[in-house]
Amino acid sequence: MLGEPLALGLLVAPSVAGAAMAIGAVGAFLARHPLKLALADRRRRTSYPRTRLAWRFAAGYSALVVAGLTVAAATAPAVAWIPAALAGPLAVAQLGYDVRHQGKRLAPELIGGVALAASVAAIAVAGGWTLAAGLVLWGLLAAKAVASVLFVRARLRLDRGLRPRLAPPLLAHAVALMVAVGLAAGGAAPWLAVAAFALLLARAARGLATKRAPLQPKHLGFRELVYGIVVTAALAAGYTLRL
Repeated sequence: MLGEPLALGLLVAPSVAGAAMAIGAVGAFLARHPLKLALADRRRRTSYPRTRLAWRFAAGYSALVVAGLTVAAATAPAVAWIPAALAGPLAVAQLGYDVRHQGKRLAPELIGGVALAASVAAIAVAGGWTLAAGLVLWGLLAAKAVASVLFVRARLRLDRGLRPRLAPPLLAHAVALMVAVGLAAGGAAPWLAVAAFALLLARAARGLATKRAPLQPKHLGFRELVYGIVVTAALAAGYTLRL
């Protein structure tokens, strides 16, 4: 969910400022895990050898964040920071769940997906797009992230022999498709976006059907990676070629 917005933003609006923002985003993503461990230990008022190591790794990755954001601050327009400011509270909320060892719940996974998707808007605006156009990109990838999280959670439960609710992931995909259709009809998104979201809806319907072949989690993850690449490529081609 991080690679897609970074790749899409740099494909449709390449710039030095956008690349620097991407580096900062990668550093922040890498710092999340050691920071989670260190803060969780502090919350419990305990200290282990891993605690000191976690702080060191968090500091190292944070240096990458500072380097990327320093370059971005010197080269990006001020308006490019608005998406980051909007996503900031979501990122903090997700970190709060992580510190309490609740990061695998539905809420933090949805929050995290929407927060990570904001990077595409920041990179696009840094590369010369208007804020409105960047927010549309964010909306598209946020809709995909929400739908994909719901689908993967439901699919994993089905393959474990459980009986999850199938309506939420299917409804989320249908809504995402309708949003893409509305944006394309209004000229704010390419029609290839509609094709990409239609593909995702078909994937969800087939993946949650009664007659399906069970998948191991790693195989499901690989398939989702492929779908993510396809959707990113379709959106990039649609915006670049105006299709």
